[in-house]
Amino acid sequence: MRIPGRRITRHRLIQTDRLVIDVSVELVYPEDDPSKPCYESETVELLKEVQARAEKLDIAWLRKHGKVYEATEA
Repeated sequence: MRIPGRRITRHRLIQTDRLVIDVSVELVYPEDDPSKPCYESETVELLKEVQARAEKLDIAWLRKHGKVYEATEA
């Protein structure tokens, strides 16, 4: 269900020990309470899925949903 209100796109960083994933997400300023933005349930589920896939190092899936940065040893 979509929440009525003003929408903006922001970048969210998901971090694990080896990866950082930059994901674009949509925030909504609800018409009922526009004082602060919130995530819709689909966005929350996407962020949870990104976290789980990052922990499993599913690089191919992560690249389809955002930018992937991987730590390397110097």
